[in-house]
Amino acid sequence: MRRHLAVIALTLSLCPGTRAQIVNRLRVDQDTFVRYAYGRMQQFNPQNLSLADSLYREGVAQNNLRYKCLALSLEIPVRFARGEEQRMTAAADEIKSLLAERKDCREFYFATLHEYGEFLVRLGNASQAMLEARAMERISSAEKRPEGRMYAYRIIGLIQSERENHVLAIKNLEKAVQYCRESHSEQELPNLYILLAQESVAIGRYTEAEAFCTRAEQYEAFFPAIRIRALMTRAVLHHSQGHYSAFWDAYNTLVKDPLYTLQTDADTRGALDITYLRSRGAFNEALRKADAIRNEHERLTLRQAVYADMGDYSGAYQELTRLMEARDSAYIRVQNEDLAVLDAEMDNAHLREQAQGLKAQNQMAILAGFLVMFTVAFISIVVQQWRLRENLEEMRAQNNAMLTARRAYQRTIETMEAENNLRIKLLQKRKFNTLQL
Repeated sequence: MRRHLAVIALTLSLCPGTRAQIVNRLRVDQDTFVRYAYGRMQQFNPQNLSLADSLYREGVAQNNLRYKCLALSLEIPVRFARGEEQRMTAAADEIKSLLAERKDCREFYFATLHEYGEFLVRLGNASQAMLEARAMERISSAEKRPEGRMYAYRIIGLIQSERENHVLAIKNLEKAVQYCRESHSEQELPNLYILLAQESVAIGRYTEAEAFCTRAEQYEAFFPAIRIRALMTRAVLHHSQGHYSAFWDAYNTLVKDPLYTLQTDADTRGALDITYLRSRGAFNEALRKADAIRNEHERLTLRQAVYADMGDYSGAYQELTRLMEARDSAYIRVQNEDLAVLDAEMDNAHLREQAQGLKAQNQMAILAGFLVMFTVAFISIVVQQWRLRENLEEMRAQNNAMLTARRAYQRTIETMEAENNLRIKLLQKRKFNTLQL
């Protein structure tokens, strides 16, 4: 039973806000923002494709990337509702391309890609959603933007919830609340409280779930749609506690409220309808409704629960076998993405501590390297200077010896010349005396 309640809980996470919560994050002109806000108020409406096309053409004509981004963000939910994952991803990729270097548009960038990440989780593509969350965390960490971390941890929380790791989901959502407050994005707090309430229901913490719903409802003045989300969460809470009368009252109130249809997609309503039909014993109708659920994992989970309620354990076992096969297939696709490693990677405090330690180690290594290099260079210079001095002394001694020898040789030559001169004079004198005789 808890698994099918978790399916409903996950689908509740994507109800959009009303006009009061829709923020003019791209700071476009008022007329354009009103058109965009109208579309966001009914984000799954197929007519939004026409509005998106109109805005995009205006963006092209005026070379205005803000108009283009608004158009693409309107397109993404409709593509999700239609099951057009490739076209949804193409729109998200174009937004990333347009705003990759635009730090002034980061708030819109984070909010839109966060929504895209949640849709990926709903479609069973948790691996890609995790990559989006990690990319968002890296950008927000580098630029010191806590709102990006808030959205990243919210996606991680939804992934953990989808994989039935509800305690880890709560831890990540609590981190999202922390960064929500740091970024002064209080308009996101009621959404986070509802998600925490849903996770609390999944692990049987009913008192905490009720408390989170109450805290979320305190924001109804500027976020009227939170009333719908809180009531949907309470319906799941009543059903999980076996309070069927209270569940039926909540369900009947929801289906009569026009905002319920505007603010939810078909799968979200279908999951709650199936839970209602099961509680009423309308099992065959519940099975027919389950066949219309697009997400295979959700569809098999709901069908297995219906068969179990019917007492058809053979049918329940068959659906459970298919569910296990689908789950195994999903895990095979992501076997290289260990969530424990990814959670540790997303733990900013731990990362900062590691980074600081590595930085200090690197600095010490660099300093030691410089010291070694300086010491080697200094010794080399000293040795070279010593060798040069020795060479100079040797050369000086050699030069002095050569100079002394040269001087001695010069003196010898001079002495020999003097002796020769003397002999010449003596010979000349002897010759002169001989002639006189």
